[in-house]
Amino acid sequence: MLKQITENSQNQFSTEDYTMLVTMLGVSAAIGIYFGFFQGKNQTTEDFLLGGRQMKPFPIAVSLIASQMSAVSIMSIPAEMYSYGTQYWIIAPTMICIVAIINYVFLPVFFNNQIVNCYQYLENRFSPSVKTFVTAMYVLNIYLILPVFLFTPSLALAQVTGANVHLINGIMCFVCFFYTMFGGIKAVVWTEVLQGHIMFASCFLVAVIGLCKVGGFSEVFSKAASGDRLELFDMTPDVTARQTFWTASIGNIFLWTGYLGLNQSCVQRMVAVPSIKHARTALWIFCAGFVIITSLNCFTGMIIFAKYFECDPIKVKLVERADKLLPFFVQDVAGSLKGMPGVFIACVFSAGLSTMSANLSSLAGIIYDDYIRPLKLYQHSDASANLTMKLLILLSGLYCIAMGLVVQQLGQILQLVITIASVTQGAVIGIFCLGMLWPWANKHGALWGSAASVIGVSWIVIGGVIKNAALSYPPKPTNVDGCSEYGFNVTQTSAVQQMFQEPNPEFSIYKISFVWYSTIGTLLVFLVGIPISYLTGSQDLRQMNVKLLAPIAQRLLPRRKSTEELPILIDDEKVKMMRQFLLDTLQSIR
Repeated sequence: MLKQITENSQNQFSTEDYTMLVTMLGVSAAIGIYFGFFQGKNQTTEDFLLGGRQMKPFPIAVSLIASQMSAVSIMSIPAEMYSYGTQYWIIAPTMICIVAIINYVFLPVFFNNQIVNCYQYLENRFSPSVKTFVTAMYVLNIYLILPVFLFTPSLALAQVTGANVHLINGIMCFVCFFYTMFGGIKAVVWTEVLQGHIMFASCFLVAVIGLCKVGGFSEVFSKAASGDRLELFDMTPDVTARQTFWTASIGNIFLWTGYLGLNQSCVQRMVAVPSIKHARTALWIFCAGFVIITSLNCFTGMIIFAKYFECDPIKVKLVERADKLLPFFVQDVAGSLKGMPGVFIACVFSAGLSTMSANLSSLAGIIYDDYIRPLKLYQHSDASANLTMKLLILLSGLYCIAMGLVVQQLGQILQLVITIASVTQGAVIGIFCLGMLWPWANKHGALWGSAASVIGVSWIVIGGVIKNAALSYPPKPTNVDGCSEYGFNVTQTSAVQQMFQEPNPEFSIYKISFVWYSTIGTLLVFLVGIPISYLTGSQDLRQMNVKLLAPIAQRLLPRRKSTEELPILIDDEKVKMMRQFLLDTLQSIR
C-alpha cells in the first residue's frame, strides 16, 4: 500500500480549534469594550492616541513585537527558509544595530521636541510642504499594504477549514476595527500583549512538535545542508541576488530602521511612555523578543524542509504556493492534537490583528491631524476629534475588506510587501536622516531629495515589472525523487533544471534585489538633497534649533551661547554675587 505524504487529513478544523480562535477574538473585543466604555472612556485625544503618556515599557515592547511580526512574517519567513535558505536569518542579530540607531539617533530628537506625530518634526526642521509630502507618502503606503495584513491569516484559515477566504477576512477586519475604534491606543497595546504571547507560544509549540516529528536537530540540519539551505555568510557582492549577507544585513538596516524607528505606528508607542529611558528599555526588550521569534520562525522553515525533503508538496499540488506551506505543515504534524491547529491559526490572526490595529490607530491620527483639523469645518473638541478618528478607522477597515479581492490575485506576499514599502521607505529614512544628521540641509534639499528618491525607486520597480526582471527569483531546487512512494508521478523538466544551472550573467538595474530598494532610496535623498541645499542657500546654523539635530550631529554646530543658556548664566552670576554679599555681611558683623 502506498504511503501518505501527510499524517493527517487536511481541511479538518475541530471544535477545540474553533474554540481557541473564537476565544482569542472574544478577549480582544472585550479589551476594546473595557477601555472604550469603562476605563476612562478615552475622554481626551491624548488618551485615545497616547494612553495619557503613562504606558509601561513591557507592554509597549510586546506591542511592538506583535505589530512588527505581522501575519506576513509568521507565514512568509518559514516559506522564505524553505524556498531560498537561511540567509534571511541575519536580520535577527542585525536588529541589535537597528535598535541602537533608533535609541541614540532618533529617540532623543522626538523626546527633546515633544514629538507625537513623527512627521511634525519635518515641519519644525524644514517646512509644512515637506511634512505634507512625506505624510502623503506614508498614507498612500499604508493603504497599499494594509489589506495584506489580515488577508494572509485568512488564507491560512481557509487552507485548513475550506471556508470562503473573503468571509473570514471580513469577520476578522470587523473585530479589528471594533476594538481599535472604541478602545484607542490602550486597547490596541493590551490586545497586542495578549496576541504577542499567543504568537510566541504557538511558534514555540509548532517548532517543538515539528522537531520531534522529523527526528531532531541533527536530521533537520543534515537535510538542510543536503538541500543547499544552510547559507548564512554568502559574501557575494551581487546586488541582484535575492538574499546575500550584505542584503540581509545592510539592506535590512535601512529597511527596518525606517519601518520601526520612523513609522508613526511605532513612534506613537515609543512616546506613549513617561520618559526616553522607558522608551529605550521598551526597544531593547522588543529587540530580544524579535530575535527569539524570528529565529523560531526561521528554524520552523528548516523543519518543514526536512519534513518534506523527499517530496515537495508544492510540486505535487498539495499546496498552491510556499506562503501556504506553514498551515499545511501544522495541520499535517499537529492535526491530531486537539486544539493545536486552532492555536496556530490564533497565532497567525494575532499577528495580523496587531499589525493592522497599530496602523489603523496611527493612520487615523495622521489623517485627522494633517488633513481634517486644518480645514476648520467644525469646532474641534476632544469629543469631535475622537469621533472623527473612529469614523476614519471604520472606513479604513471597510476598505481592507473590499481590497481582499485584489490581494487574492497577488503572488509572493513577503516580497510584495517589502517592495511596496520600499518605494517610499527609502525617501522617509533619507529625509529624516538628512534633517537630523546634516545641519546645513534646507527645505529645498529635503523636498527635492525625497521626490528624487520616490521617482528613482519607482522607476526601478516599475521597470523591473515591465521587463519581468526584478520581481522574479527562482527558488532553490527541491527533491521529488521520493514522490513515487506516495503515489505521485512528478518529473523535473529540463527547463526547470536549466533555470537553476544557467543564470543570466548580464547586469541590469532592474534586477537589483528588492531588499536594496530602501538603501537606494535613502542614498538618493542625500545625493540630491545635499547639493540642492548648497545651491539654494544652506541652512543658517545661527538660526538652527539644536534640539532638531541628533546628539551626534550637534557637535557639528559652532560653539555659541544659545538664548536658552543665557538666563542660566545670568542666574548663576547672581547667585555668586549674593553669596559673596552674604559672606561679606557676616564678616563685617563679626
